[in-house]
Amino acid sequence: MGGVVSVAGNLEPPAAPSDPGSAMYTLQDIYNRLTTGATTNKRAGAFTEPTSGPTSGTMRTVNDIYAVAIPTQVPKTGQTTGYDSSTPKRDDGGLQKGIAWPNPRFTDHGNGTVTDNLTGLIWLKNANVSGTTNWQTALNWVVELNTNGTMNSVDAGDTSNGGSHQTDWRMPNLKELQSLVDYGRRSPALCNTAGTGQWTEGNPFTGVQWSEKYYWPSTTYADNTDYTWVIRLDFGHVNAGSFSSKASANYVWPVRGGQ
Repeated sequence: MGGVVSVAGNLEPPAAPSDPGSAMYTLQDIYNRLTTGATTNKRAGAFTEPTSGPTSGTMRTVNDIYAVAIPTQVPKTGQTTGYDSSTPKRDDGGLQKGIAWPNPRFTDHGNGTVTDNLTGLIWLKNANVSGTTNWQTALNWVVELNTNGTMNSVDAGDTSNGGSHQTDWRMPNLKELQSLVDYGRRSPALCNTAGTGQWTEGNPFTGVQWSEKYYWPSTTYADNTDYTWVIRLDFGHVNAGSFSSKASANYVWPVRGGQ
């Protein structure tokens, strides 16, 4: 019996490597997207061969990409001390389950923005550009940030768009705000740039508010839409009632990126 030939369609490339029709992402582009959330345009005629090692030129190994292409899982909480009286310890601090934090946890780009290398989200470096306001005004301040680079007429410090500001900032949702919390620390429950110590002013964020007031998320409280969930960074918890009136005055911390 003769063999059967299976053809998978046209195997010819759509155009020459230097032609826009053959534009594609490099392995490095894919790696950057997975690790930092960075976006870029497809490359056409811009490939460079590595001179040595997988990190040279536009190359990454398949192993490199596989190592960071982790299915969606819950990250570690940051708690490293076990309080279970038994041995071995079976609580969070003893087991430390979850996706490990990268080191450094954050990258300060020196342009008013900071990338969380765990989530790929990009945060405004200044966590308190213009003080507190109600929920609707906070949303409007983010629109102002995208339009003028200011919040309540105060310069937000974003120069990450070729010396100007980005135009896709938004108010984070509750899960995104919670992703910043280090539950192994308190006052504030926020880690430093490396992810190995507690946040201090400028390392990497400035103006973080962690007592008395909360941060607004964009997440409305479904049981009463005049309220939203909020988070307080002293211990990383939502408020005692789990929600706050949208007429209250809280802080806003803009974010970019995400799915």
